[in-house]
Amino acid sequence: MAQESSVIVPYVSYVRVYEPLAAFPEPERGHWARYAKRERLPTAQDELRRSLADLLPTPPVPVPVHESGDAFVTEVDGVVCVCPWRTRLRGWLALEELPDLFPEPLLDAALPPLVRRQAAADYERWLERNPDARPWIRSSAWHVPLRWFALFADEEREYAKAEGESAPVLRYRTPMAQARRRVARTLKALREHLDAEAGGPLVDGLVDVGRWLEEFHPRSLVELDYGGLVYVLPEEHLAEDRSAADVAEGIAALRAGDGAAAGEAYGRLTERWRVVRERQFAN
Repeated sequence: MAQESSVIVPYVSYVRVYEPLAAFPEPERGHWARYAKRERLPTAQDELRRSLADLLPTPPVPVPVHESGDAFVTEVDGVVCVCPWRTRLRGWLALEELPDLFPEPLLDAALPPLVRRQAAADYERWLERNPDARPWIRSSAWHVPLRWFALFADEEREYAKAEGESAPVLRYRTPMAQARRRVARTLKALREHLDAEAGGPLVDGLVDVGRWLEEFHPRSLVELDYGGLVYVLPEEHLAEDRSAADVAEGIAALRAGDGAAAGEAYGRLTERWRVVRERQFAN
């Protein structure tokens, strides 16, 4: 059962894959089948609060000692699908990215080098026993990576304003087959109409996402969730945010050879997310 808290963690977005129970071997399949029948299930905010709580001790615990037995659960055409948290694996992966995100003095103060070295050694030993491991969830702080929007169509956008005690929701959901097709079509357009220097980072990011999606059951569900960002963005910003539509418009303009229209769509996207990322440094 989820541990309730009034504290809101505001800054992380997610892309998740929900796999049907048939994708899991026994005894894990049985565990998730029983888990899905629980009366109450934890939320994304619960997951993040638990992870952050491990950073409070001295020394901090950057990676949980034991793997989580929790998951997000949904139904797709009557079929139960689960998205395991796998917080331990994701903790190790996040540690590998930290040197690119923070100056070394700040990183050393938050997570001492000895703690990081020990975590890295634990991860190396764990990988030897689990060489095919991959996360069902990817996360991003203070923005949604533009490449994620290429997986979705504007009509798959779900937005609900805050009402009463319920939080606002902004997310996209699509079948795995659609997500894979869109990645392939977007990559083809970028490679054909942009030079390597201009399209390189986006192409590399999409290739990485595409390879990740190929690891999952073809009848999975893919979800992009604005997560905690909905708590810090004004209602009008959320209501007007059509980022997936802007990505689709830009790609269509590239295919049509209309560089100006593609540039306008890209400009809307970068400005929208520049404003969001600047909130990271606000008081």
